[in-house]
Amino acid sequence: MNTALVLLTVARDKVNAVAEALAEMEGITEVYSVAGRYDLAVVIRVKDSEKMAELVTDHMLKVEGILTSETLMAFRVHSRHDLDSMFSIGS
Repeated sequence: MNTALVLLTVARDKVNAVAEALAEMEGITEVYSVAGRYDLAVVIRVKDSEKMAELVTDHMLKVEGILTSETLMAFRVHSRHDLDSMFSIGS
């Protein structure tokens, strides 16, 4: 499983529309509206790097209203939440 965090700057009048469009895309598991330097933080979880490249460059960054992006590739999970969900069986 490949995971990335994508930080987006979005046109002010398009934040909600961009967030909704991204949330519908397969492989994007969460979209957060955030305060600070960026407008949206997107969590992507896909099978492999080919799927990641396709999602980010062919689909995600073509959404109208995205001005800039910064993609952070994750190496390792340290979240108790994620570790618990990976090893839970039927709970």
